[in-house]
Amino acid sequence: MTDTISAQNLSDAELVKLSLEDQNNFLYLVDRYKGKLLNYIRRLTNVNDDDAEDILQDVFIKVYLNLNDFNADLKFSSWIYRITHNQVISSHRKLKARPEGYAVDIEDKAALNLAADIDIEAGADLTIMKQNITKVLKGLDRKYRDILVLKFLEERNYQEISDIIRKPAGTVASMINKAKSEFKKELARQKIVL
Repeated sequence: MTDTISAQNLSDAELVKLSLEDQNNFLYLVDRYKGKLLNYIRRLTNVNDDDAEDILQDVFIKVYLNLNDFNADLKFSSWIYRITHNQVISSHRKLKARPEGYAVDIEDKAALNLAADIDIEAGADLTIMKQNITKVLKGLDRKYRDILVLKFLEERNYQEISDIIRKPAGTVASMINKAKSEFKKELARQKIVL
């Protein structure tokens, strides 16, 4: 493979196959996922940008080293998000969750979807609403924050979330409902109005 344009037209599975044939093609997978995964890492953690980049680098090393073990029955995106999820947890333990701030980049659509799904009337100022959602997410237990991030900010479906967190789809549905309930409680506890 020689150009990015043709790589953009290939599926993840095709890029995995090409990467196994020639390691230089792995860069196309890196290019496809680095922005998404870096945002995901930032949404799940309170690490600074350098530490987030380090986590991402570790993710891509693990992905590359385990590419032969990729199960083609799964979506590659679920598989790489699972590796990222595990690496975030591993890094969290190593770094002892430094209190440097909590960076969540919430798109307008995601904020409105989250507010609508939790039956919260969205306010007029979208910027303030997004800041308040970030505050509430920061106050949630990690398991609730993680599931809400996957569902609403990463826009993953139930099966993808199931693959990422390795829980049955029915459990995922229950976890999302519980997380939405905890979100409402934290919203009230912090006396925040969206």
